[in-house]
Formats: sequence, structure tokens, C-alpha cells
Amino acid sequence: MPQPQPPGAPERDLASEAYLRQLKKTFEQLPNDIPLLLFTDKGGNDLFAQATRQVIRAFRELSPRISLKEYGLDHELARRYQVTSSPTLLVAPDRYSIRWLGAPMGEEARTLLETFMLVGLGQSNLNEQSRKVLRRIDSARQVKVFVSATCPYCPQQAVNGVKAAIELPEHVSLEIIDIQSETELADRYSAHSVPMAFANEVLIGHGAQAEEVFMLSLQKLEAQTIFIPESDAEEVEADLVIVGGGPAGLTAGIYAVRSGLRTAIIERQALGGQVATTPVVENYPGFTSVGGKTLVDIMVSHALQYVQIFQGEGVLDIAHGNPIVVQTSRRKFMTKAILLATGANHRHLNVPGESRLAGRGVSYCSTCDGPLFKGKKVLMVGGGNSAVTEALYLHHMGVKVTLVHRRDTLRAQEFLARRLSETGIPVRWNTEIREIRGEDRVREVLLVDNRSNQTSVFATDGVFIAVGYEPAVELAGKLGLELNADGYIPHDGRHRTRLPGVYSAGDVEGGYKQIVTAAGQGAEAAMTIFADLINPYWLKETTGAAASGA
Repeated sequence: MPQPQPPGAPERDLASEAYLRQLKKTFEQLPNDIPLLLFTDKGGNDLFAQATRQVIRAFRELSPRISLKEYGLDHELARRYQVTSSPTLLVAPDRYSIRWLGAPMGEEARTLLETFMLVGLGQSNLNEQSRKVLRRIDSARQVKVFVSATCPYCPQQAVNGVKAAIELPEHVSLEIIDIQSETELADRYSAHSVPMAFANEVLIGHGAQAEEVFMLSLQKLEAQTIFIPESDAEEVEADLVIVGGGPAGLTAGIYAVRSGLRTAIIERQALGGQVATTPVVENYPGFTSVGGKTLVDIMVSHALQYVQIFQGEGVLDIAHGNPIVVQTSRRKFMTKAILLATGANHRHLNVPGESRLAGRGVSYCSTCDGPLFKGKKVLMVGGGNSAVTEALYLHHMGVKVTLVHRRDTLRAQEFLARRLSETGIPVRWNTEIREIRGEDRVREVLLVDNRSNQTSVFATDGVFIAVGYEPAVELAGKLGLELNADGYIPHDGRHRTRLPGVYSAGDVEGGYKQIVTAAGQGAEAAMTIFADLINPYWLKETTGAAASGA
């Protein structure tokens, strides 16, 4: 019996058709052709070559501007362009030095789309701050960005490289390298956690970077973590600024705008927060089972119908006053209220070797880095829902995974624990990692039985860590907000902090760390903010205090 279509499916189909029509219209307006050269080996019958052709074929249906010619690795043009691996895709090679090693599938198709748009436009679309930094480069920069098809953070970093190559073609060359296709190259660079960017063989970025930070790292040939604008950028006036683009922030944005508030969302990394890297979500109402990234895309698409989102901007400072001033890496926001929906970051084990080997076998995202470990042996550390879900994901991907848990029972839901048992994934109970070892990459770990205190060495190719999260409270500190005993932002029952006009929602408050609760708290906070801006409670308190003083 055929399964019924979920509610809203026809609307999503219509939305997809409308999106394709809009893409075609956009391509029609591009002034430049987009010639592609594809180099393959052995007749180009391997899966990656076939997938590359399929992706390009889909894009060519959108525009006659896109053309494709295919050659073997023994062709004269392969020698001319120094192409040695299959498949390799060159994009407009007479104008730019942009090449793709592997197949642009999954998340990488987003990067390819934006690359085509920028090449067809003939402009980098860099903001003025980034352009100023890039123009200081007066020597060659050979950039390599390692990515994977399942990494939602990779497109942001890869497009940074594309923009640099288009803005400064005389100095910047770019290789976007798929770690699943180019495993040997990834091993050579120890690129086991993506995205990872190199320039002139120097690591300049691990993880997605804001545009300006990437350009500064490229210019200095050294990884940078912050960019201070040389002068004030554009000012944005708002009723509410939401810091954080996870479920809490996105939901708050929808509710705030629907209430009539001028609202902006600022997110320095990938939208969706932790959900974007969750392989499968099985407890969100309306979806029996849905990929975390798919759920995020639905949320973001909904939010964009209402609220303006400023992605890739890090908040540098917040000055509490009337108005509240929020300075990001690109502009200044003047707002009546601010909502901190900054979520939480991965908790670390804090053992020797963890930070040194991060990205070289130590990973916090199975969705991003799992493909590289297919057929290899890894440890998954943790005993909660995230650890078990990611262990199951790795197992079904073909990774030989063993779960390490410091207790004798799992904290994960019974349903997940049962699935873990059914798959036969080994579990090392009452065991902790004392040290992660390896020179250039993870080779082994030192385990300790916390009952007997006996140690043992476990040979492994990788260590995936899912031991919970720590609240992202740096901005709360900048505002002078004191944290509670557990390190979260204290608030009243309506998400107000002790500072008038400053609110919080989601994982940064503690409590149940679930997608549905974060979304609910975002909605609650937005409605509270709307009511408070109409009738500010802090003015009442000031008036009352003055009256009692009189």
C-alpha cells in the first residue's frame, strides 16, 4: 500500500519548481560564459566521474552559458594544466585557477552553484573590508580547501576560496578537494576533519571562517581567529537583534517579525547550530525520521520568508545602553533589544593529544568527517543520544566503530540503546580516554578502566567525541551578565536576564537540550520581547523606585 504524502509535500514541490525557475532567470542575466573542462581516467567510468557528469548535466539544464568538454589524463591539456587525478574539474581555466578534485555532490553542489554564479558574473562579491585585505597580497597563494559531501560547514569555506581566486586571479589559485575521492591526498595533509584550508602548504583555517577572517589568514599565511574592521561599516537599525541561527534563534526571528518587530539574525557559522551536523533526527514532531541538515534547511527557508539573516558575521562587542550597540566583523547594529540564542559548543575531553590532533583523526562531527574513515577503525566517546546516534551513523557508513563510555549504562534513550545492541557495535564500559597518541595523525589511545584503574592501548584511526556541550556564553560575559552555578545564563520565567532589553533562549539557558524545546523557548522569548517593547517593564521599575525614594 502506498504511503501517504506528508502534509506540505505539494507545496515543497511547487517551491522547488519556483526555485529552479528563479535560478534559470538568474543564469540568463549573467554576462559571462562558464566553460568547464573535466579530466577523467580509464574511460571515466568510476563512480566519482559519473557523479560529476550527472551534477554538471543538471546545472547545464539551467543555462546554455555552462559548457563542458571532457578529456583523458593523457591529453595534452591535462599536461598543460598539470592535472594528474580523476576526476578533476576546471572552471573557466582561461580566466581563473579554480579546480575541483572529486565529485561536487551533496553539500558541495551548493559550492558549485555559487561558483558558477560568481564566475558567470565575473565578480567576487567580496565586501569592501575583505577586498582591502586581499589587495595587500602581492605574491602567489596556492590554496587547498578539503571538504566532504556531508559537511554543512564546508560550502562557506570553499566559497571563501572561490571568491579569493576570482578577486585576485593573478595571485590566487584554488583546489577544492573532496576527502572521500582523494583519500591519499587527505591523508598526506592529515585533513581528517573538514573544512580544512591550506595556503602555500600552511594551515590557514580549520573549520568555517567568516569571509574577512579567511582573507586575513590568506594574506598573513597564518590562521586568524578574529577580524577587526578598519572603520565602521554599514549601520543597521532594528527593534531586535538575535545572536544565533539555531532552532531558538530562527524561531524567535519568525515570531518577532510576525509581531511587527524589525528583526535581524546574526550567525557567524553554519545556520542550524548542532542540528546541522546531526545525522538523523527522530523525535521532532511531524517527522518520523529526518536528516538534521534537511530539518535545518526547512527551518531556514521558513525564517527567510520573514527575517533578514546575516550569516558569517561574528559579534565582536556589545555595548548595553539605549540603544544597545552590536558590533560585528562587518557592520554595526543599533537595537532596542537583543536575544542571546548562542547555543552551545562541543565539550572536549581535555586529555593530552586531543587539541594537537584535532582535525587529524580527532573529530566532533561524524556527519562532516565520517566518509574519510570508511573501512577504518574508530572510537566514539560518549553515552548519550548524540554519541549513540553518531556511532550508528558511522557503522552504517562502513566504519568499524567502538563506543567508549565512562559508565556501565547508557544515558541515551532506550530506543537508541536497543538499536546499538542490535547492530553489534562493541561497547567499552566504565572506560575513559587518558591520552590520544600519534605524530601526524591519530594512531592509538590510552584507555583506563575507571573501576580497576588498569590501562590499555587501543590502536585506532580516529576518535569521535560526543560528550555533551558547553554553553556559548562569551557574549554574556561581554555584557557583564553573571552565570549560574552550572555556567548558563540565568533568566526569569520569560527569558529576561537581569539587564533590561537583554534576553536569552535555547541551550545557552541550560535545561532540556532538545530541538523542540529550543524552538519553543525562541517563540516564548520573541513574544516576551514584543510585549516588553510595547510596555517596557524597566521603565515601571525606574518610576516605582523614584516614587518610593520621594
